[in-house]
Amino acid sequence: MRVLVTGAGGFIGRTLANTLRERGDEVIGLDLIAGPNIVAGNVAEAGPWQDSFDSVDLVIHTAALVSNVPTLDEAWRVNVVGTRNVLDAAVRAGVQRFVHFSSIRAFSDLGFPDGVTEHHPVRPDGNPYVDTRVASEQVVLQAHSAGEIAATIVRPGDVYGPGSRPWTVLPIQLIKQNLFVLPAMGNGIFSPIYIDDLVAGVLLAADSPAAIGQVFTISGGIGITTKEFFAHYYRMLHKRGPVVVPTSVAIALSTGSAQLSKFTSINAELSPVSVKYLCRTGTYSIDKARQMLGFEPKIDLETGMALTRKWLASEGMI
Repeated sequence: MRVLVTGAGGFIGRTLANTLRERGDEVIGLDLIAGPNIVAGNVAEAGPWQDSFDSVDLVIHTAALVSNVPTLDEAWRVNVVGTRNVLDAAVRAGVQRFVHFSSIRAFSDLGFPDGVTEHHPVRPDGNPYVDTRVASEQVVLQAHSAGEIAATIVRPGDVYGPGSRPWTVLPIQLIKQNLFVLPAMGNGIFSPIYIDDLVAGVLLAADSPAAIGQVFTISGGIGITTKEFFAHYYRMLHKRGPVVVPTSVAIALSTGSAQLSKFTSINAELSPVSVKYLCRTGTYSIDKARQMLGFEPKIDLETGMALTRKWLASEGMI
């Protein structure tokens, strides 16, 4: 197939593009900065980049502001208006299939039932990232229901592995600086999925006619405590930890860090929103992906962390 991947310079988009090429597909990338096989374009604004969709069979839309830092306006322009701009280009070019990346955070960060399924309603909660992920799904489903394009939505779990900024690179950096603490005494629930398993699930959804018009959670099918997950990084760095504190203490610390980030290099992702995300108590069901797509995660946590450690070492991060 001829596939266009938005966000092709990012962690997930780059891995997807490489996997597609390895299986013999022709891939066009789209990202803010041009590169080999990547067209430059800002999805938040209509422009010449939209001419790159001619003769494309499949669009996989990963481009987004994946952060708790942007304002609602900033997140809206990229995550929602940007999605509509990509859809417009795909529809005009006659693209047959559209796979949209959302997030498990569409269920809200807190307050969803354990083992939550795609049948459960999405829930805006005032966080710009969460709210614009919910809105972006509506944009895609609206285009699908109007007969503009055959669309599928995927909601990835907590994706870690080589290149993952939120769940590999950033934790390693913060642990090295002794700035990483876990709220809820480390008893929050984490739902990890190794990047290769995510890509496999996404391609199953992209290739399956039964996936048209559907929403799928693509995660590792397990829930573990945050202290169990992040302990792997402490061991890689030969540090004792994780450091765990009550949630109220973590929020107070993160509030101070958010203020300091305006004046220092301390990363602004150390925010109360991030703290609350690490207090989740629920897990995410992948039964629908198993039954409809034949999806089954193949890389367990020990194997995934061994592969991640090898990559971190190759990059000089540990």
